Amino acid sequence: MTTERHRLVIVGGGAGGLELASRLSSRRLRKRLQVTLVDARRTHLWKPLLHEVAAGSFDPAEHALEYMVHATRHGIDFRLGTMERIDRSQHQVWLAPVIDREGNEILARRSVAYDTLVLAVGSVANDFGVPGVAEHCWFLDTLHEAKRFQRRLLDALLRFAGRTVTDPAAEFRVAIVGGGATGVELAAQLHRVSRVLAQYGLEALQPERRIRISVLESGPRILPGLPPRMSASVTRELERIGISVLVEQRVIGVDADALLLADGSRVEAEIKVWAAGIRGPECLLHSDGLELNRIRQLVVRRNLLTTRDDHIFALGDCAAFPPDAQGRGVPPRAQAAHQQANFVTRAVRRRLHDNNNLGEYHYRDYGSLVALGHYSTVGNLMGAITGNIWISGFVARLMYVSLYKLHQAALYGWWHTLLLGLANRLRRTVDPEIKLH
Repeated sequence: MTTERHRLVIVGGGAGGLELASRLSSRRLRKRLQVTLVDARRTHLWKPLLHEVAAGSFDPAEHALEYMVHATRHGIDFRLGTMERIDRSQHQVWLAPVIDREGNEILARRSVAYDTLVLAVGSVANDFGVPGVAEHCWFLDTLHEAKRFQRRLLDALLRFAGRTVTDPAAEFRVAIVGGGATGVELAAQLHRVSRVLAQYGLEALQPERRIRISVLESGPRILPGLPPRMSASVTRELERIGISVLVEQRVIGVDADALLLADGSRVEAEIKVWAAGIRGPECLLHSDGLELNRIRQLVVRRNLLTTRDDHIFALGDCAAFPPDAQGRGVPPRAQAAHQQANFVTRAVRRRLHDNNNLGEYHYRDYGSLVALGHYSTVGNLMGAITGNIWISGFVARLMYVSLYKLHQAALYGWWHTLLLGLANRLRRTVDPEIKLH
């Protein structure tokens, strides 16, 4: 090492990367460990909440974490920037210049030296090369995209409300490609938003008659990675509130007005959202020869070290973990990133004590939860003692909320998390149900 303190650089301030940086920034470790966090954005929001931001039912201004403030309070060195490339021979990460909205350079290209590097850069939507997706579909990978979508949605609904005066037969159509948790939760949130807007004075929307929301899934059922019972229950609930669930419908093209399906039919839609799959971000193509899989994820060993470099870990959605004996991999879920952050925390501490026996990471599936806004929440809890327990209603909703509270507790501690929860509950007594600006 070239410095007195071990230089840990974490690229990516998502759920896993930020929790890891927070856990390793304790005062007793600071004499031996220098933690640097790199992210392209200035604020953090838990990614499972992005669909609520997109619908306008969640105000990010009240919940987003400011990286610079958090870093200062926890003794973390924060660097704003996008990873441009890795120089493994020199143990350096190069960051691209930071450009403002007017095209002016704020920060020049620069490098950050590391002794141990953790890549936690998450994932982006995978369009699978389908023509027209990039040009005509919305993605919800980042807070910026979710906020832009929310503004576009609100403007489109306002225009549509005015149009109904001259066109009594007009319909407003939304199509969501991808029947995973993001797709079905977004559909339910958008359904609720249209009803609330009608209550806020836009009676001309007539959502029961005029607004059509569809979820398209290429497989035989929505929520394919979850138990069939959950899939069937969510399907029934979506159809009960008037959302169309179209399974075994493969999209082969998108134009300005519709989705083109493999059977030759078209699904007309004014707003089209693509939530059909993930892949690693483009910056991983410049990771100096680290092994990538077919969807651009970093291939890692069972200790989460990359296959070609003992100084580089990868965790979260950008990491491709070896399958278990049954051929099951680690799903791209927040609970996996949380568990992996805990594992790498222990691994780094062992390295500081010159213990290179890092152990092996084992994914533990504690179940899944799907929240359909105000309408329903369903899920299953899994444990060695209890087995697989089906839950729904208030209990499921409580468990769903607790996942976010666990993330907040990892960042702020339980006392501050409880105070934040109280403040948010009080604020809801005066705030509108949906964001209108």
